[in-house]
Order: sequence, then structure tokens, then C-alpha cells
Amino acid sequence: MTCQNRWSDAEAQAAIKSYAAQDVSEDLALRTYTARLLGSDPQLVLHGGGNTSVKTSCIGLFGDHIPVLCVKGSGWDLSTIEPAGHPAVRLENLQALRDLSALSDEDMVAAQRSNLIDPSSPNPSVEALLHAFLPSKFVDHTHAVAVLALADQPDAEKICRELYGRRVAIVPYVMPGFQLALAAIKAYEQAEVEAAKAGVELEGMVLLKHGLFSFAATAQQSYERMINLVREAEEHLGETPTLCLPPPTNPAPKKNIAAILLPLLRGALAQSAAVHNAPQRWLMELRSTPLALQLVNDIHLQDWSRRGVATPDHVIRTKPWPLILKKPPQLQGDEAIESCPVLEEWLHSAKLALEKYINSYQDYFERQNARVGSHKQHLDPLPRLIAIPELGLVGLGRSTAEANVTADIGEAWAATLMAAESVGRFQPVNEADTFEMEYWSLEQAKLGKGKEAPLARHVVLVTGGGGGIGAAIALAFAKQGAQVVVLDKNGEAATTTAKECGSSALGLKCDLTNAAEVHDAFTTIAACFGGLDIVVSNAGAAWSGDIATLPESKLRASFELNLFAHQHVAQAAVRLFRAQGNRTTETSKSLGGQLLFNISKQALNPGPGFGAYGIAKAALLALMKQYALEEGPSSIRCNAINADRIRSGLLDQAMIRERAEARGISEANYMGGNLLGAEVRASDVANAFVALALMPRTTGALLTVDGGNVAAMVR
Repeated sequence: MTCQNRWSDAEAQAAIKSYAAQDVSEDLALRTYTARLLGSDPQLVLHGGGNTSVKTSCIGLFGDHIPVLCVKGSGWDLSTIEPAGHPAVRLENLQALRDLSALSDEDMVAAQRSNLIDPSSPNPSVEALLHAFLPSKFVDHTHAVAVLALADQPDAEKICRELYGRRVAIVPYVMPGFQLALAAIKAYEQAEVEAAKAGVELEGMVLLKHGLFSFAATAQQSYERMINLVREAEEHLGETPTLCLPPPTNPAPKKNIAAILLPLLRGALAQSAAVHNAPQRWLMELRSTPLALQLVNDIHLQDWSRRGVATPDHVIRTKPWPLILKKPPQLQGDEAIESCPVLEEWLHSAKLALEKYINSYQDYFERQNARVGSHKQHLDPLPRLIAIPELGLVGLGRSTAEANVTADIGEAWAATLMAAESVGRFQPVNEADTFEMEYWSLEQAKLGKGKEAPLARHVVLVTGGGGGIGAAIALAFAKQGAQVVVLDKNGEAATTTAKECGSSALGLKCDLTNAAEVHDAFTTIAACFGGLDIVVSNAGAAWSGDIATLPESKLRASFELNLFAHQHVAQAAVRLFRAQGNRTTETSKSLGGQLLFNISKQALNPGPGFGAYGIAKAALLALMKQYALEEGPSSIRCNAINADRIRSGLLDQAMIRERAEARGISEANYMGGNLLGAEVRASDVANAFVALALMPRTTGALLTVDGGNVAAMVR
């Protein structure tokens, strides 16, 4: 743990100049600059955590100067915050609330919103009143790991007082909101008197079991005070020996083990979710870092896991405690659960541990809900963080981004816990306070409860994704909320498409005619995301020539790509789908899976000179039907698209021109040569694949996307 002072006079001046061009004041420019410095250091804050403010003024409608508090708004992350992320609130009206003895959460939010200068601004932070009550111009708040390691001790107040002397105020734990704001300003004013007696200046405030505040007249001084206070905590921790644990003993590579275990675990979660009316699909993020392994391999893991979260803000991401599983079994290679008793035994133990976790969570809810009057609505009981000895920490999320957030917070918890244990005992907030935070409506609002996209929580693989049709398919699924993986023999093209699909999309180079490369790609997918939901087997190419004189090598080459490559992909996908299914016979509990194939009108309406292509595509159509027949009982749906005359690598501009000239028509008439008289585009094919993916009771179907071609009609 090393917290660095990254203030730069040149960068600060550049920020002032840049934001001035946007009519942003110097105060707010510097507030934005130092907020970003804090937010970019994971040792200080993580994913929306922490908050910052500046007391300044703005010009009203009548030219008057209005004192305002610009404080971090809901939904903004300090690492990427912009001036708009610090909405301006009328300061004097907020400060007047200090005269109240009580204020409900609803009234607090209403008071803050009603005093926004711009009514369209996001909600100010739930700690806005604390910032308003403190007199300093600039105020910074973080959840620094090193400080939490001290603030989460049984004798935290004594430790912090000995470390910081009278330079900080110390506030016993109070849940964020109005009462914390009152407690903090009271502690501040008392500490200010004591600091004056000691001849020192008050620099900050430690909120026990919560975090650290710093404040000053300038942005630089407040920021540097934060860094220095954290450094002092780090130095204090550094004086004691750190935990030294043995390395993992399992010799198998983490990636290969993860690719086997995570889909099994994903399926087990789905089955439990179905029973408990919770979302079935989750994406996973595995962390096998030295820190994560140090935690999961420790003999004290079971004890530590029930101590609680490092700071209450984290509970909405990780639940109050993680799920602990047994270490992975010793495996010789790629094992299928049907043929590996030790793997089946591990899965059985994982299911028992999961059910025990759920029962424990329900007991926790009932116990605490009764304490507060039984008016809380039960959240889903599934874990969000899973510890697997010798493998690491697994974060769960509705998306890859959310799973990453969970894993990041899990590692921060591990760092805080082990640092705390190195100097004493990790003792964070108790169960009652944890429950209050987890079920606080203002905290749950941070997660966003809007309607999810149709294919959110789904991992979708698109082969041939570097080409025109494949890229359109990948983008269409990404727009529906899917986590997209793109395979293409051209790795650069795969990466380009993936980037267009979002920051979490993955592009991989893969020769689909090589079964070993396909296997490696699926191993990567399973290890990266925990599983797979939909495969769009799209890759293909055409070989031309009269069938009677066609060299056998061309026919074989066509079958290798247009049939056997699809079989390689389908076999690997079904293996993964079955692992996620955990051999359950209850359709409602199985994640199932989907195989979607890009066929061609050549399979139904062959054209002269394209026998090598059409025959292979006809075989592919039969392959789709066979998978639909055999895998239906496993809830695996198999469908296909029959498209024609789509601009792509198969039908490029030169071929379009050649065919149009041969028919004596314009290129536009050639491309629109169908019953609708309209060109069919790659996006039309992509949307058809999405439509098939969203048809839960359809399998074995061939959907035509060609504008209307009687000869290619299925019926």
C-alpha cells in the first residue's frame, strides 16, 4: 500500500484553463481536478465511493452572488467526474438545517433537491449536509484501505488518537445521513478547540468504521492533507509484520481450472435462484492475484468471512459476507462432470455451501427485519462474492462491469482485513448497522433499479465477427445489453469489432477450422465471464466452380469452414451449456443455451457454380436440425437464419457489379431483386438473429431474411 501525492501545478493550471473555456470557475475546476486524483487511486476510493465538495458562489438571475455547495452528485464516479458531477446547492439553506434535531431521509433528499440551482442536476450526495456543515472551503472524503484497517479495530479511537494526535476529529460510527452530519460537526467543533489548545491545526476527521475526511481552504491543501493522513496510516501498518502464507499447491493453470469450475458454479447459482425467485444469470470476474490468493488460502478464512465489510458502503455490492467453497479437485485435464467423480463431488459440496449461505442470509434478514419493525422488503439471498481456496475471489454482477466492481471491492476488503489483522483484530460495523446500510433505500438507489436490457446478463459469442455481417450481429447483441465475445481468424478485425461493442467486449483471434484453437477460445470465455449463453455461428466463405469439375480440395475446404468449423463451435458450446445445466431435468432451473447458425439461401435454392458452398450449407442446415432434436431436452435451442444478397466479404462490390452486368440491370436493382424490391442489409440479418434469441419457445427453425425469394422459401 503506497499512497502517492500526484498533485501537479502544471496539471492544475491546465485544468483551470481547459474548464474556463467551458465557463467553469476556478474553484470548480480545481475541485474537479483533485476529485479525479482521489478517484483514480484504488487505495483511496472504489467505483462511485467517496465524495468531494467546494463552497463557492454562482451568479443568480438578478446578477446576485449566491453561496453554493458544489458536492458530488449521485451516479458520478470520482475517477471520471466532470464539473457537472458537482451540482450546486444553495449553501445557506443547507446550513440552516443544522438547527433541526431530526430529519427523515425523504425530507433530507427533498430539501437538497429543492435547493439545487439547476433542477435537472443529479441528486446531491447523501453526505451533502456533512459537507455543508463543515466550515472549510474544500472537503474530501475517502475510504482509504490503510485508514480503514485502523478504523475497523476494537480500540480504533485510541489507535487513531495516538497516531494523529489532535490533528483529526474522531467520530464514532453513525449511519450516513442527517444524524451523521450532526455528529460530525459536533465532533469537529470539539476537536477544533482541542487542536487550538495543542497548538496544531485541525486537518481531518476519522469516521470510525467508515472512512476519512480532510478539509482546507485550498484544493491542493485538502488533497495533500488526505494523502499525508493516509500515508501515516500506511507507515503505522508497515511497522508490523505482514501475513506470510504458503503459495497454492494446485499445479493446474488457474485459467483451465476456472474454465471448468465457473460454469458449474454459474449453473448452481441459476438453480438456487430459480427456487428463491432471484435472477438466474450472473456474470463472473475471477481474481487470482497474490492478494486474493493470500486471503482465500488462509486458515482463518471462515472466521474472517463473517466479520463484515470493510466500510458499510460496500455491502450493497458484496452482501454482508462472501460464500466460501472447498478448494478445487485435482484434475488431469478438461474434465466433464459426467465422467469425473471428484468434480461431481466438488459441485455437490458447492451446492450445499450455497444453500447454507442462502439459509444464513434469510435468517439474518428475518432477525434484523424483526428488529426494525418488519417493514423491509427481502432482497435476493444470493452471494455476490465467492472465495475459492487455491483459485481466488469471484465477483458476481449483472454485467461484466458490475462483476469487476464486486471483485475490486472484494480485494479491497481482503487488503483492509489482512492489514487490520496484522496490527490487531478486524472488527468492522456490526450486523445491525450492516443491515441498516444494505436495506437503506438511498444506498440501494446507487445500484439502479431500472428495467434491464433484453439480453442483459447474457454472454454472446459471434464467430466471423470481424466481417461485415458478423460485426453487425455483434453490435446488435451489444445494443440489447449482451456481453459480447468476437472470434475471427483476423485478430485485429475481431478486436476492432469488440471495441465498437463496448469496453468489456472481448475480441479473440481464432481459426475455427482448428479444433484446438476453438477449445482454447472457449476456455478463455468460460474463465473470463463464467460461462456462455448464446453462440452465433456466423463465419463462412464461398468457393466457386462447377461441381462436375470442382477439385476435391475446394469441396473439402468448403466443408472444413462451412460445416466442420460450425461443428467445432457447436460441440464446444454444448459442452459448456451442459456444464451450466448441472444435468438438471427441470427446464425452469436450467440456463440452457442457444446455437444460432448463419445458413444461406444456397442451402435451399442452389445456384450454378456454387455447389461447394451450397452443399456444405445444406449440411449445416441438417446439423442445426440435429442439434435441435438432440439438445432440446437440455433446454438448448438451435435455430438458423437464411439470408441472401447481403453486402459482405462473400458478396463484395466487385461481385455485385459483375452479377448486375451479367443480368443487364443496375446494381441497385440487383441488390433489390426480391419480392419487396428492397436491398437487405447486414443490420437486417443481425436484427433477425436477435429476434430468434428472444423467442424462448422456438427451436429447429429457419428464418428467412432475403426480402422475399419464392425459390428459397422453406414452405
